[in-house]
Amino acid sequence: MNKALQTLKERGFFQQCTDTEKLSDLMDKGPVTFYVGTDPTAGSLHIGHLVPQFALRHLRSAGHIGISLIGGGTGRIGDPSGKTEMRKMLTYEQLNENVEKIKEQLNRFIGFDGKTAFPENNEQWLANLNYIDFLRDIGSCFSVNKMLTYEAYKKRMETGLSFLEFNYQLLQSYDFLMLNERHNCALQIGGDDQWGNIVAGVDLIRRKTGREVFGLTFPLITRSDGKKMGKSEKGALFLDKTLTPVFDFFQYWRNVADADVRKFMLLFTFLPIDEIDTICGGDINKAKERLAWEVTKEIHGKEEADTALAGAKAAFSGGGDKDAMPTVKIESSVFEAGIGVIDLFSAAGLGGSKSDIRRLIEQGGAVVNGNTVTDLKAVIGLKDADEAGEFVLRAGKKKFVRVVTA
Repeated sequence: MNKALQTLKERGFFQQCTDTEKLSDLMDKGPVTFYVGTDPTAGSLHIGHLVPQFALRHLRSAGHIGISLIGGGTGRIGDPSGKTEMRKMLTYEQLNENVEKIKEQLNRFIGFDGKTAFPENNEQWLANLNYIDFLRDIGSCFSVNKMLTYEAYKKRMETGLSFLEFNYQLLQSYDFLMLNERHNCALQIGGDDQWGNIVAGVDLIRRKTGREVFGLTFPLITRSDGKKMGKSEKGALFLDKTLTPVFDFFQYWRNVADADVRKFMLLFTFLPIDEIDTICGGDINKAKERLAWEVTKEIHGKEEADTALAGAKAAFSGGGDKDAMPTVKIESSVFEAGIGVIDLFSAAGLGGSKSDIRRLIEQGGAVVNGNTVTDLKAVIGLKDADEAGEFVLRAGKKKFVRVVTA
């Protein structure tokens, strides 16, 4: 097997391929141009979107040429794959704004140089299509019976599939055709929920041009408990730090299950496999800390990763830098008068709703400056502050906030 494909397989980026042997032979002969698609359905990508982008960087490092296709055109419809109901329709203005934000995020992660990696936007060839001509030229190549056998459509048939969404596979296949004609793109990669769309594109190019192209999918990433990876208690793990603060991003990785550490290190870092095995063969908490630092560094940069690590150490290890911790300011007069522990945790944005905070206290998970608070009616005042006149609140083992008086 080609070395680049072997790397993807060893790191967990390999589920199905239309023809592994032929693709391997093609990649042995020289650089192959490939693409990854992302629709701008929100103003920020989440970590799940980056799985194929990590694969892009591995393939580029092996000498191949990657295209990040941002779906300014397909986003107007929305991919039904993996969805139980129709996506919310966005205005064209919203989509255009999202395209620019996502392009910026991808550029920070990938580093587009216009040669080994570059972005494209399918709005260029989809926005002004003549519908009749498109149906005659492209629609005639598709079998409705075959389309309905694909998992994405079968699932939606149970809840309702709009004709608008039914067209999505034709448009994604047309994307592959356009990229093949424009850039000699010979490979599409993506999550396994895209298998039907990718195979349809491979078939369309064969029908229209006689050329053989390929598709490769990755497993859908789940945690060891079977839940979807990248979902925190607060929702999706976004790249935009105004949606997912860097500390929360770091702590997500710091607190993954032991069984997931090696798997996620293979997928979401660029550390060599032998180094990963050495790290995971040692102290598991140090391995989690390294995982969190590496992923945060890739997404937010080394400085932000260092700050998050220092804050976590200050909160949980008694070392580090308290200034690096997530911080909330509360008027000193509040503590002079005394504030109920439930209200304090609520004001600090820690612990969820007041009902959640009550349960947290009852279960012994509320900690103020290292002291567990079990009395629901406890009042926290200046006497409870540390030497610096501050408070470190912890909710369970994973969440913490530094409270300073203003």
